[in-house]
Amino acid sequence: MNIIDMLTQRESLIAILAAISVAAVVFTFGSGFIVRTEMRDRIKRVALEREKMRAQEMARLRGGAPADSRNIRRGAETKTYMKNVVERFNLRKAFQDDATVEKLAMAGYRGQGHLTTYLFARFVSPLVIFLIAALYTLVMNPGDRPLYLNLVYAIGAGLLGAYLPNVMLKNTTQKRQASIRKAWPDCLDLLLLCVEAGMSMEHAFKRVAREIGQQSAELAEELTLTTAELAFLEDRGRAYENLGRRTGLDGVRSVMTALIQADRYGTSVGQALRVMAEEGREQRMMEAEKKAASLPPKLTVPLILCFLPVLFIVIIAPAMIKVFAGPVASTVGGG
Repeated sequence: MNIIDMLTQRESLIAILAAISVAAVVFTFGSGFIVRTEMRDRIKRVALEREKMRAQEMARLRGGAPADSRNIRRGAETKTYMKNVVERFNLRKAFQDDATVEKLAMAGYRGQGHLTTYLFARFVSPLVIFLIAALYTLVMNPGDRPLYLNLVYAIGAGLLGAYLPNVMLKNTTQKRQASIRKAWPDCLDLLLLCVEAGMSMEHAFKRVAREIGQQSAELAEELTLTTAELAFLEDRGRAYENLGRRTGLDGVRSVMTALIQADRYGTSVGQALRVMAEEGREQRMMEAEKKAASLPPKLTVPLILCFLPVLFIVIIAPAMIKVFAGPVASTVGGG
């Protein structure tokens, strides 16, 4: 028996799927421990980004050319073959648009290295999935289907694989936004306390980033990067706008707009933060009430499918036992 026949058997497929399921369970439970170690890497990336902005700002002030960021972000550079493929096939023109860099920033990926990796993944993923599907449908398990139908299945799998990088990027963005959205009201309260204590916005962002890191590493990363931008950029409003654009959340953008207006017209920053913090708490309470109100409809189907059948069995079973046990007892007594 060759390896192809062994892999196409039902028992082998069941064993492979069971192994994949076990690996998925182990990864799911192990990812909770891996996330805790990402904080150091995030802070390291922010430090590299800060050094990059410092070098660019110093080069601009001196009137020279911008500093080469390759020496600063050496750890974030991609593999040479990825860069060669992107440049050879001109993937930037094919896949990159005006919103690509912004989408990557919303997912936490900044720099040319992550952009090159994303473009390479968009180009390679449909080809790899097509080859895997073709190998399975044409060699491992051709079945009784004609050749053209197997090729159609492989091409369809490849077309679906073209959307895989976008789906993964969207999933990462949603998880990041959920973490930032959850910790944002507490962040506003801490910012308000720091500003009312007499701190400047730079020191307030820096202090809050240090405290909020235990609750949301993503928000701490964004606040640390905003602190660096406030220190090196001439226009403070640009740093606030960058924070709102990187997060992609309406609540963060509204707060940044309020801070820009307060900085431009000289109004009280503490008053603006107090109003936005109250609105954030009210919005969080409204979301909690919305989730609580949507709970009864969500419980209807599990209640009908899981609870009511067991309840009916417990109530009706004694009566059914008596009904069916009566004729049997009378038959035995008459005999």
